[in-house]
Amino acid sequence: MLNIAVLVSGGGTNLQAIIDAIESGKLKSVAIGCVISNRKDAYALTRAADHNIPGECIRPRDFNSMEEYGDHMADFLRTRNIDLVVLAGFLVVLPANFINAFRGRIINIHPSLIPSFCGDGFYGLKVHEAALARGVKVTGATVHYVDEGTDTGPIILQKAVYVEPGDTPETLQKRVMQQAEWVILPEAIAIIQKELEDRS
Repeated sequence: MLNIAVLVSGGGTNLQAIIDAIESGKLKSVAIGCVISNRKDAYALTRAADHNIPGECIRPRDFNSMEEYGDHMADFLRTRNIDLVVLAGFLVVLPANFINAFRGRIINIHPSLIPSFCGDGFYGLKVHEAALARGVKVTGATVHYVDEGTDTGPIILQKAVYVEPGDTPETLQKRVMQQAEWVILPEAIAIIQKELEDRS
């Protein structure tokens, strides 16, 4: 059984995609051990509760330093026997000590085809605003491993989505979510699960 933690900051639509993949049987032998948000009012925590998944709010500002926050997060996940950490719209830059504790076992979903429209400042609607401003005809989403940089870790999966005439950042965001993010995030988890099984 692959035990995952999903880290979120907002509505949790990618969390829901993982829940749906587990409940439909597309993701087999995968369990969400906990959902962690840095915001108490994140709707993702409600989604977790609705599916009897433990949810927790752990905020960096409640610690004396980011290093202390990283140590606490790592300890929290270790005590829950977490195998894989999935960042699904998590708007906190994780400290190096946390990344080291789970190196090679943290993945992130980003709403563009990396290396386009990624890095510092590119998140949420800002990504889609930049894509439309540049006039690209194709965008998409990327699942990648997390390292100390912002959106710089090795790429696991990408899926392209066409930009349509008249798109707004909001319509493009919705299409990228539906056609790419919600598809490749569960697929990436399945790939990692197989890799871990093959190693053991």
